[in-house]
Amino acid sequence: MSTFERPGVTIHYEEHGTGFPILLIAPGGMRSAIDFWGHAPWNPIEHLSDRYRVIAMDQRNAGESVADIHGTDGWSTYTTDQLALLDHLDVGEFGVLGMCIGGSYIASLLATAPQRVRAAVTLQPIGRHENQERFHEMFDNWAQTQRESHPDVTEKDWAEFRGNMYDGGGILFSVPDEALARFTTPWLVLKGGDEFHPGPVSQQLVDLAPGATLVEQWKEPEHLEAGKKAVDAFLAEHLGD
Repeated sequence: MSTFERPGVTIHYEEHGTGFPILLIAPGGMRSAIDFWGHAPWNPIEHLSDRYRVIAMDQRNAGESVADIHGTDGWSTYTTDQLALLDHLDVGEFGVLGMCIGGSYIASLLATAPQRVRAAVTLQPIGRHENQERFHEMFDNWAQTQRESHPDVTEKDWAEFRGNMYDGGGILFSVPDEALARFTTPWLVLKGGDEFHPGPVSQQLVDLAPGATLVEQWKEPEHLEAGKKAVDAFLAEHLGD
């Protein structure tokens, strides 16, 4: 694993394979880290690195990455990390594949640097659908694990950080819904179906974003190969083999 440092943050990342670069944004909520790919229905590091330059990263204060914490932190803070890592690796245009919270990070990337994202894939995106308190609880549980290593962070800072992450935006939290209507980047969405990844959010995302297409069945054992083939065909069309 390699390390990239910028003021106030140390990001751990891995690179696998060669070809067109794909940034991976792992599941795990605030704990989004490379190791979580090992618990996914299929591991994109293993599946894609024979054709693409796969760049996987631990988000700040997840896995082996560490960073200062401020009340001003939010989605844009993580987007800045992600783009800074790609700049460090001399990556201009890229594809991105994210699972769970990765869908919200992808939306923030599309809002911030649409000219750099050639295509995006999201597996079961998180979203707001009568469940906001569950995301508050998830954040608070993660914050509890961080308090000892960040003793100077005040309760006000924690509350503001949580609000920046999960009290604003639209269905994906990270961007307002009206922003989705401007996203013409090709975007393949593999549908969610549980409390944190509600099916209606996946459907609404595809309804709102002109570039988005929905894959409804992909996660169950009998649909796993078809789901992978849908991702492979989408990436080959927009990124090349």
